[in-house]
Amino acid sequence: MPEATSSRNGRRAWTAEQVQQLRELADANTPVGVMSIKLARSQDSIRSKARAEGISLAPADRAPYGDMS
Repeated sequence: MPEATSSRNGRRAWTAEQVQQLRELADANTPVGVMSIKLARSQDSIRSKARAEGISLAPADRAPYGDMS
């Protein structure tokens, strides 16, 4: 597989392996701050890539805010 090229704004491009790791971390309900450390990327970069890839960062196992039943 060819090496990923950098994006037009000079930032590091995401590799397929990093996107897969992002998916796995999101599936495990890992907080974005922890993802940032593990992937060595900013929280904004992680949120942006997740949005672009259709990856939900919302915790799947929590009740909606305000639901105290």
